[in-house]
Amino acid sequence: MSARVGSATIPATNHAEVLGVRMSTEGQGAVARLGSLIIGIDHVGVAVRDLDVAIAFYVDNFGMQVRHQETNEDQGVNEAMLGVGDSVTELQLLAPLAPESPIGRFIERTGEGIQQMAYRVTDVEAASDVLRSAGLRMLYDTPRRGTAGARINFVHPKDCGGVLVELIERVEP
Repeated sequence: MSARVGSATIPATNHAEVLGVRMSTEGQGAVARLGSLIIGIDHVGVAVRDLDVAIAFYVDNFGMQVRHQETNEDQGVNEAMLGVGDSVTELQLLAPLAPESPIGRFIERTGEGIQQMAYRVTDVEAASDVLRSAGLRMLYDTPRRGTAGARINFVHPKDCGGVLVELIERVEP
């Protein structure tokens, strides 16, 4: 079995290596356990300079609705979760509270744009443990508070082909 990426054919057993993902041999079996913990794609995070301008753009041009908005001091952002129709996958807009915040540094380094891909999981600690056992680095030793009180952790982008991957365990209101 193989996959096509552009004009290249990549053997199925070599995807992690081709993407530059760190994966120990022992960890490859652990990743199979991760599939039972992932519910789906939760959101795509987009770094923006001005939250109000970005919200207006997505509402006016794509018909999105603001589902949630908050200031998250722990993460150093003003943020909004936008959705379309009854889709559970959302667009997260992240504006920095200060230039030295992680989102502020991201915008300074790369400009506005996609900052992360988030997977919804049933148990963020278990998912983090599985990924650690696969040789991937987590940004936090223990989960932190994310949007609307969710429990979150991140996989280091250098271990995910340059993509910052967030794991999010939603909490019921």
